[in-house]
Amino acid sequence: MQGLEDFDDAAGAGTVFRDVLMLTLVGFVAMVIMLLPHLNQAKLEKAEHTAPGHLVVEMHWPSEMDADIDLWVKGPGDAPVGFYNPDGNAFNLLRDDRGEASDATGQNYEVSYRRGIAPGEYTVNAHMYGAWLEPVPVPVTIVVSVRKRNDELRQILRTQLLLSRHNQEETAFRFRLTSTGEVVPGSVNTLTRLMVTAPDGWES
Repeated sequence: MQGLEDFDDAAGAGTVFRDVLMLTLVGFVAMVIMLLPHLNQAKLEKAEHTAPGHLVVEMHWPSEMDADIDLWVKGPGDAPVGFYNPDGNAFNLLRDDRGEASDATGQNYEVSYRRGIAPGEYTVNAHMYGAWLEPVPVPVTIVVSVRKRNDELRQILRTQLLLSRHNQEETAFRFRLTSTGEVVPGSVNTLTRLMVTAPDGWES
């Protein structure tokens, strides 16, 4: 009889252990399920604020101004990249923003990025594509950033242009970069180099 009681005690202890183990596992799974939406949201927010590419050119203009302005960029050994040529050898235009037309974000914003950094001269232009009928010019902000090894974007250039008439094209920057993404000293200028409105095509 004593042996049977010892068996019952051992069986009861095993059942309690399995119950505790099962409750622990269920609690862990429940915590993971509750955390998943927060983890996914964090990844989404990081993706939304992390532009791709090693060289990133962004252009903004006020959201209340229904103007169609195009960003144009050109790097060494590449053709000009903009709304009707969105994919170059290395540069890509992510989005053609036409003001309020087909715009669900409420923001006026275009961005181009380049995979890898080639040494040489880069040009960044802004072009007023649509007719702007308001009596005030549109302030356009252009920012150039380089992605370093720690995966953080470092702003290297920033300026603001004023566009006021149909087909107006302005050069925001001409600059040279080294192979490591450093601006060559003394290379930054705003000498006009047209990409869209030159009478004979791209000016050299």
